Amino acid sequence: MPKLTVGDAAPDFTLPDADGKPVALRDFRGRQVIVYFYPAAMTPGCTTEACDFRDNLAALDSRNIAVVGISPDPVEKLAKFRDAYHLTFPLLSDVDKNTLIAYGAYGEKTNYGKTVMGVIRSTFIVGADGRIEHAFYNVKATGHVARLLDELGFTQQP
Repeated sequence: MPKLTVGDAAPDFTLPDADGKPVALRDFRGRQVIVYFYPAAMTPGCTTEACDFRDNLAALDSRNIAVVGISPDPVEKLAKFRDAYHLTFPLLSDVDKNTLIAYGAYGEKTNYGKTVMGVIRSTFIVGADGRIEHAFYNVKATGHVARLLDELGFTQQP
């Protein structure tokens, strides 16, 4: 499966958010946006990652950086996830996995020693011009946001 690299045009998407309203990548043109892909809402690793983004949203926003999370979960599950953990950034539903595939965030992976098809936890920083500035594949949920903040050149907020 092809993977995106720095300088590639970020594949555009329009997906429903937790309220069923369409959100498009082009809605963020003119500012950086972190687009992260996660396997399933309400699971331990995905909850840790989402809460880390939530807890650092003010620092990101102060630098005009938006955050968008995408999973293959249905809209209803995303709404429960958002409400349960007070997530204030868009969570988008990609049930047909077209966007996941376009970003190289869906494919073969190893899970408990078995090769399976599934979501590859991945994060992309898309520049204001719509091009990939950073691409991270196979990230670990715990500590990922802190490493991402370091990569972006600022200290994680307490």
